Amino acid sequence: MYRPILAMLMVCGAVASAQAQNGASAAPVDRASAYYHYTLAHMYADLAGQPGVRGNDYVNKAIENYKEAIKADPETPLLSEELSELYVAAGRLREAENDANEALKQNPNDLNALRLLARMYTRQIVDQQNRVDESMLHKAIDEYQKITKVDPKDTDSWLMLGRLQKSAQNSVEAQNAYQKVLDIDPDNEDALTGLATIEADLGDTKSAAAILQKLAQKNPNARSLRALAAAYEQMHEYALAAETAKRLLDMNPPDASDVKHELAQYQTLAEQYQAALQTYGELVADEPNDAEAYLHMSQIYTQLKDYAKAREASDKAAALEPDNLDIRYNLVRILEAQGKTSDAIQLLKDIVDSTAKRSYNQGERMVRAQLLERLAGLYIGADQTTEAVDTLRQIGDLDPSNAAHVSAQIIETLDAGKEYAKAEQEADAAVKKYPSDRDVRLARASLLAEMGKSDAAVTEAKRLLNGTRKDDLQTYEALAEVYEKGKHWEDASKALDSAEKLAEEKEEKEDVWFRRGALYEKWKKVDLAEKEFRKVLDGSPKNALALNYLGYMLADRNMRLQEALQYISQAIDLDPNNGAILDSLGWVYYKLGRNDEAEQNLRRAVELTPRDPTVHDHFAEVLMKQSKVKDAINQWQISLKEWNSSSPTEMDPGEIAKVKAKLETAKVRLAKEGGPDSNKP
Repeated sequence: MYRPILAMLMVCGAVASAQAQNGASAAPVDRASAYYHYTLAHMYADLAGQPGVRGNDYVNKAIENYKEAIKADPETPLLSEELSELYVAAGRLREAENDANEALKQNPNDLNALRLLARMYTRQIVDQQNRVDESMLHKAIDEYQKITKVDPKDTDSWLMLGRLQKSAQNSVEAQNAYQKVLDIDPDNEDALTGLATIEADLGDTKSAAAILQKLAQKNPNARSLRALAAAYEQMHEYALAAETAKRLLDMNPPDASDVKHELAQYQTLAEQYQAALQTYGELVADEPNDAEAYLHMSQIYTQLKDYAKAREASDKAAALEPDNLDIRYNLVRILEAQGKTSDAIQLLKDIVDSTAKRSYNQGERMVRAQLLERLAGLYIGADQTTEAVDTLRQIGDLDPSNAAHVSAQIIETLDAGKEYAKAEQEADAAVKKYPSDRDVRLARASLLAEMGKSDAAVTEAKRLLNGTRKDDLQTYEALAEVYEKGKHWEDASKALDSAEKLAEEKEEKEDVWFRRGALYEKWKKVDLAEKEFRKVLDGSPKNALALNYLGYMLADRNMRLQEALQYISQAIDLDPNNGAILDSLGWVYYKLGRNDEAEQNLRRAVELTPRDPTVHDHFAEVLMKQSKVKDAINQWQISLKEWNSSSPTEMDPGEIAKVKAKLETAKVRLAKEGGPDSNKP
């Protein structure tokens, strides 16, 4: 806690400042007396901390001598800092506050009293559970503001004020505090780093990086390079972050292993996969028990679709840390990536069951909720609606504060599973129980629209407009969906226009453009739809949904089929087990006359999306083309069954009529070719 050498240097060798308090000249400094009392204070504080010693008397003597040292040398801030640390360590907070306030009654500009309060409050901002005490945070800010008013040249206090204002999310005030330091000391590294962080928080990541680049060029040390790498990461400039981390490694920092882990992460995010694997390989060569490195290697191999090596690295990580949840869950991700959904479900269910407890702390509760939500997602993807709903209910039981959101998810799950009666029952109960919850209201509005109750759905959604940007953005998007389900194209378009005006972040704008593209496609405005999808892809060229939608739209209309194949192929590389994308891929192959490839992909598509009548129709078309008439008839019969179980808004009489006509034609052909057992190659 105490730094006697540093304190001695400051007490004995500091240059006296010429600043005045209350307009008076600074009191004379008696350094010999200050050093004497400081030495005694430090000795008594050490004695108070000895095991088996009743330290109250020693603490009292330490406090008295610190006070005497401060009287002898009021210009050395370290003395009041150590006194405040002693008060906090001894648990004598009220006494410290009273002493400081008494001193301030005598002199409101007493810097040592102000510093004592400021540091004492600062030490109490974060408790042992790592929770922030907002009251202490604001008290500390208030005291540092007083200090900088009395002593405008106190750069340490300006720096602390900047950090505290940032913690309080007062970005402009923090920016001003750091700028005050730079006005006094233009090359102050702490202020430059702090200012760069604030610029990044305010969204000006380029300015942040420019500040840090200047700092790193002028004084390339470990701290400045680490801050620059972090700024590049925040800007999503991962390749530059990796280069900066390499520069840091060249300086042989004492925490080289940690820096190498950061380098490998930056390389992974920059999609420099081979370089990342090499870095992780160096880490495990130096430290064979580095389970985290093996885990990340496994994740990279999964991304590269090298599942054998992914499993090998995963097994090595599991051997080192068999109870590590991240490592156990990684195997679920490998199985899922391989399309082994049932195996992934069983393994994740085993993880959930094996980690069950009677009670959970907050961290455990959050992790378990995430596992359950992922398990529910796997069940939904496997068309196991009942299991998905049961799993979601466990999340509500685990965390009652999240129960409303879970209810909304259950409504959406039942809706997607075409269990409309159960979904409506769930929605009615949820609205009674959580009448003001936005998620529940939006889920109910979507369900009402799905069931053909468009007017009621619109009314439900409009009630949620409240003038808050993010809330209204979400509401207008929901309104657009409701109008679209009712085929009110103009109203849906206007709702998306309102949403776009509220969209500020890149992802928000791209979401609106994607929705508008989908709307135009259903509205038969193909040229306009293509423009919207291209706007999405201009900013996010690896958006699998936009690539797939654009490719399918072109293929379904026999437009630019090779180009459509290119888009869909990119989408399937990004999401290889997505049934909708596999359907698109099979369909474009069919349009190109590549029937074997079409059959292969559509067979997989119907396995993954068994409730989609269009996928069964596409598969039947391919089978019919291959003269597999009996199998085609079976697929068209399933298609009709799924059409008949669809919601009113999904019902498409024109498509249903086409399927019926194709089914009858196939039956006639089957009869002519030799009866129900005929399936020509």
